[in-house]
Order: sequence, then structure tokens, then C-alpha cells
Amino acid sequence: MLPLHLDMAATLENLGGSNAPEKSIVQSTAHSTSDTSNGEIQEPMTKRGLKSRHAQLIALGGTIGTALFVGSGVTLAKGGPAFMLVAYILMSGLVYMIVGSIMMTASYLPVKGATPAYFATRYVSPSLGWALGWYYWYAFGIFVPYEITASTLIIDFWNPPVNPAVWITIMLVVIVVLNLLPVSVYGETEFYFASLKVITIIGLLILSFVIFWWGGPGNPRLGFYYWKDPGAVNPYILEGSAGYAVSFWSTLISALLPFSFAPEMLVFCCGEMKSPRRNLPRAAKSFIVRILVFYIGSVIAIGVICPSNEKELTNGTSGAGSSPFVLGIKRAGIKGLDSVINAAILTSAWSAGNAFIFQSSRSLYSMALNGQAPKIFTKCTKKGVPYVAVLASSAFSLLAYLNVNSKAGEVFSWFVNLVNTAAFISWICCAITSIRFQSAFAAQGLPREDLPYTSWLQPWSSYVCIGIFTVLCLINGFEVFLPSSWSVSSFFSAYIGIPIFFILYFGHRLTAGRSDAWCYPLHDIDLTTGLEDLKAEEESTPQKPSLLSRLRHRFSR
Repeated sequence: MLPLHLDMAATLENLGGSNAPEKSIVQSTAHSTSDTSNGEIQEPMTKRGLKSRHAQLIALGGTIGTALFVGSGVTLAKGGPAFMLVAYILMSGLVYMIVGSIMMTASYLPVKGATPAYFATRYVSPSLGWALGWYYWYAFGIFVPYEITASTLIIDFWNPPVNPAVWITIMLVVIVVLNLLPVSVYGETEFYFASLKVITIIGLLILSFVIFWWGGPGNPRLGFYYWKDPGAVNPYILEGSAGYAVSFWSTLISALLPFSFAPEMLVFCCGEMKSPRRNLPRAAKSFIVRILVFYIGSVIAIGVICPSNEKELTNGTSGAGSSPFVLGIKRAGIKGLDSVINAAILTSAWSAGNAFIFQSSRSLYSMALNGQAPKIFTKCTKKGVPYVAVLASSAFSLLAYLNVNSKAGEVFSWFVNLVNTAAFISWICCAITSIRFQSAFAAQGLPREDLPYTSWLQPWSSYVCIGIFTVLCLINGFEVFLPSSWSVSSFFSAYIGIPIFFILYFGHRLTAGRSDAWCYPLHDIDLTTGLEDLKAEEESTPQKPSLLSRLRHRFSR
């Protein structure tokens, strides 16, 4: 039997032709630092230091941020409370389907260094994986200075006599240092960041419930008053029925932002998660429940306490100033809460920047392991931190200093606009990868019972996701085509990300992958390499009984 690294190299050569990666993630990560079975001392690799609770809160924390606390105000103003609620329900359903697609793929072979781009390379084609990997690296990297800038604007709420460059430097140093520490430290930090956001949301939901039934100090019971005045739905840009149609589609597109990249966060964690084939499905199932509770609950609360015609929702104020939660609480006569909410929004932005460096660096590390990026990015510390990839990804953070100058800030805005369709593109690619994986699984006659995570909606929901997200991606900037709404900058902002992705994809096919098939034949897709190692690792790790099991055992005595 061939050694694993030779066997996998041969497999990849058969799958991808002469241009297949020389070294796969699976073979690279199958050995520990001290393994000398093939005559070589392996370099340090990433370590599995994330617990299930870390992964759950990291994924959830990435979805609760400035987009929900503040950005939801613009969505409310566009569509009114009814359209906003319908849009979030529809988007939650789509997120549920894409989580099912991603989890079926990722939970089967959650090898070290696994990312959605890795699975695209393994199950579809090297070109798709290459394009998606570099797109992830840039998208997550550019979101870091975006979140840091948002944090400085939030701090301005308190009017401190300090230059914004000072806050940028402090936050930049903190999040880079956190990502250079062992992954268990990063996981613990994000766990508490996310917990704070969850507590904030729960507190706001309770307060909104009180205002709904009893009103605020000196104010009457609200009920669904704002659904009647100014109304449940609003026309947008146009008048009449056309205005309501524009309002609905614009609201639906705006509702995407709070969910962006949330499902993928679980995949980026799986390579460093303990017992991933067991814990990843758990994290995914609880993630869906929490998304529905927090998002649908928050949208209902916002529609109850804040009218959609509140001017401050769209006046461009940063931080809590334009948050529908705070505006509604002010209307109820409750004072002093805006600073508390603003502090929560600040931690949300800071946490998001921390998470984006993690994902950007892991994307670069994964590509380097797979032969799609320079090998230097595979270097790790003895604690398993890919420090070269972290430092390279952190370089994007320096772009935050552009925002100190208003003219340079316009340049930074263009950098951000390059990836404004990234979430749509990512989910379409993840659905394609899932379909190929499931088709190969069936074609090779493997038992469905071997899948750690299954969904009764699959594979049809993956096809639905491809269709709907393609449509939403294409109409993302439809407002610029309406009368008196044309803007060159808005047009490029809405659509420039699409050709960039195709340039990456076809650029790879025309150079490295010209002889490759558009996708691997189903019977040639590798569904076994690395699986036995994962199962052996799983069996050697004792399973902690669930809380329900422990309670049953206690009361059965």
C-alpha cells in the first residue's frame, strides 16, 4: 500500500490532470509534528482547540452585529414592518437550506485546513476552489478594516478628543494579537464577545415586550400601533403598486446582510474543532434555531417599537444614533440606554473584525496546503497558529488608516465595493459543491448512514439556493436602473464583484487548468482519503454526555 502522501498525490493527478495540486490538504494534515513514518519530520500544523460551544457562538456571533443593530433601520424604512418581517423569514429559510448544503459536505470530511474552497477543489474542480479561495481571502481581509472603521465611527458617538488613528491602532493591535495566540484563546474570546451580543439582544427583546404591553414611562401601551400608522408596508422610489414591488425586492436584498458568511464560519472552524464529525452537526442544528429566534424576534420587536417613517433611520448617523432599537426606546421615554447599546454595537464590530482575520488567514493557509498559494503560508507556531498567513491577512487592516482622510476614504470604499456580492457568490458555489458531493456519494454506492449530517430537503434545496441566489445576485443593484436613480458608482458597487470572481475562475482555467474537466467525474471524486484518520480520532476522544443525558442519569438513581 502506498504511503498516504503518495497515494493522495496520485489520486489528485488522476482527478485534476497534470495541473492538479502537488499536495492536498488531507495528506498535509494527516500527520502530527513528530510523525516520521515517511522519513520526514513534519512541520507544526494547526491544532484542534475549538470546542463545540466555541463554534456555535462564533457562528452565531458573526450573524449578530452592526447589520442587525443599526443596518436593520434602513431595511425598516424601505419596506415597513410587514415587508421587513416577510423578507427576514424568507432569508432565514434560505439560510436554513444553505446550512444544510454546507453541513452535509463539511461534516463528512472536516480535515485540518478545511474551508468551503477546499471542498470545492476536492469535489468540483481546482479552478472553482482556486477562485473561491482567493475571493474569500480578499473578501474577509477587506472586511477587517471595514469593521475597524465602523468601530471608530461608533466611538465618535461619545465625542472623545482623540484622533481616530489612535483607536484604529489600538483595535488593530488587539485583534492581530488575538489571532496570533492559540486557537483556543481565540475561541474563548469570541465566545464571550458573542455571549455579550446574545445577552444584549435578549435584553432588547424583553424591553420591547414590555413596551408592547405596558408602554414606557408616561407613554401608553403600543401594541401594533406603528403597523397602522404610518402603515405595515411602504412604497419605495416609485409610487403605487410599482413602488410596493420595488420596496419588497429592495427589502429582501437588504435582509441578506445580517446573514452574510454566517454558515461558512462553521466550516472555517471545523478544521480546528475538537471531534468535528460529532460537534459540527450539533453546532449547525443549534445555529439554525438561534438564528430564527434572534432574527425573527428582533425584526418583530423593531416593527413594534419604531415607526418606519422615523427620519433618523436613514440620516446616516453612526452607532446607536440610527438604531431602530434605540430610536424606539427613546420614543418610549426611556433615557440613558443609547450609550449601553452603542457599547454593544462597538463590541460587535470589534468581534467581527477579529473573526474576519481568522477566516481570511485560514483561507490562505488552506490554499497553501493545497498547492494553490505559496508554501510559506503553511508555517505554524508550535501551538498550531499559521502565523505567516495571519500576518499576511492582517496587512489589509492597514487600509483602515485611509479613512482618517476623507478623500482617501473614497478609495477605501472602492476596495470594499469589490466584494459586495461575495455572500451570494459564496453560497452559490457552496450549493454547487454540495450537489457534486451528494451525487458522488450516491454514484459510488456509499451508505447514507455514514453522513454525520443529513437534511430531508437535500439535494433539491441546493438547486433552489443556486437559482434564488443567482437571481438576487443579478438584481442586487436593480435600483440604479429605476427612473432618476442612475449612478455609475452605485452600478459598479453592486456588480463589480461578479466579473472579478469570473476573472479569477477563468484565469485559472486558461493557465493552470486548461486540460482539466469542468468538474470531476462522479466516480473519480475522492470520498475516502482522510476519513479513517478522522474516525479514529473521533473514537479516541471521549464523548461528553449531553445535559439531558446527565439529568436523566441523576434522576434514575
